[in-house]
Amino acid sequence: QVQLVESGGGLVQAGGSLRLSCAASGRTFSNYAMGWFRQAPGKEREFVAGISWHGFSTSYADSVKGRFTASRDNAKNTVYLQMNSLKPDDTAVYYCAARLGTYQSISTYPGDFGSWGQGTQVTVSS
Repeated sequence: QVQLVESGGGLVQAGGSLRLSCAASGRTFSNYAMGWFRQAPGKEREFVAGISWHGFSTSYADSVKGRFTASRDNAKNTVYLQMNSLKPDDTAVYYCAARLGTYQSISTYPGDFGSWGQGTQVTVSS
């Protein structure tokens, strides 16, 4: 089991930027593909971005493509989500998650993830 703790959320004006961090502990972090998801009030949790276990591959939801960038530093056991050109529709609680099983491909399906952080709130004002 990988333990995950997100940080970096906050209140930002539309057009601004934030960088979320997700620190991992427990099992070997570098063996796991990671994902970022978000959940807005009254909505289902949705995929935002994913990054492969080696960090060479990424995937993004259409709604954030070109604005968000996922990265990881396996030496620091940390995955990041750089969010630029933020919009009010980006307001949500953001979660990082580790895929079930090692050396798996990126997934957009929440059921494929076995470990979740507690979430960090991102609020974008208009």
